[in-house]
Amino acid sequence: MKSEQDKLVVGIGEVVWDIFPDGPHLGGAPANFVYYTQLLGLRSILITRVGEDELGKETLKQLSSHNMITDYIQVDKNHPTGTVRVELDSNGVPTFTIEQNVAWDYLEKNDILKSIAQQASAICFGSLAFRSSPSRGTIDWFLTQAKPDCLRVLDINLRPPFYSPELLDWLLRKADILKLNDGELKTIGRLFYPKLSGETFLCRKLISDYQIKLVALTKGEKGSLLITADKESTHPGFLIKVVDTVGAGDSFTAALVIGLLSGKELDRINQNANWLASLVCSQKGAWVQVASTVPGENSKLKSLE
Repeated sequence: MKSEQDKLVVGIGEVVWDIFPDGPHLGGAPANFVYYTQLLGLRSILITRVGEDELGKETLKQLSSHNMITDYIQVDKNHPTGTVRVELDSNGVPTFTIEQNVAWDYLEKNDILKSIAQQASAICFGSLAFRSSPSRGTIDWFLTQAKPDCLRVLDINLRPPFYSPELLDWLLRKADILKLNDGELKTIGRLFYPKLSGETFLCRKLISDYQIKLVALTKGEKGSLLITADKESTHPGFLIKVVDTVGAGDSFTAALVIGLLSGKELDRINQNANWLASLVCSQKGAWVQVASTVPGENSKLKSLE
């Protein structure tokens, strides 16, 4: 049986430069997820694609500076590294303008990726990278190469206009774990269950209809809900001063996966995930250091014990 440290987690999909008013910051949901899983002690691999350009070179440089593995990041000679224009509202909540036809839209299959998929204990993917046919085919193929007991984690990350009811239905059928925020749950409810209401009922309906093992619902300052077919856990969140929320959901997913792979109880997983997301929200940018105390707590966050 593998120890927690021996287990491999993979984030596959986009890596982007978030262009804030004050300058660029490296991010993208899979990259953010892998940043936190490796920072917290799990073997973690990011599978993505960058351009053969200055931003691509800087991407590899920054990932390496954070001790992230770059061996499996593809380099594209024909398409640029992905960028996203980010604007923050008065509450620090971002809106995104995502450039199209960029390197991560053209992920390619290869034997090395097949080997990684077969070793993975968890694979995190989202809806955005499925906007293009090449990456959609590669990520779908990658998921099929994984072992039956590998956790397929759909951190859905809805970004208009890059999703449709047909795509969401297809993705939900591939997921063991679904992570989404309250706004995304409302969107899914409107698209699939327009006559139903109530977050718990909608989550249980998704579990029933799509054979999902666990739904993780994040609710901003109101905390989160973790729900399975027969259990649920609520957490009210931590009171903090929000600087920005970029990367908070991805850090929550990282702590969620760590907890699930280590066999922790739902309440402990929920608390740890809220701790980490709170710390991310209290600092600028998606990637923050976590070797510090949680806001309002005395215990060390890094251990997630």
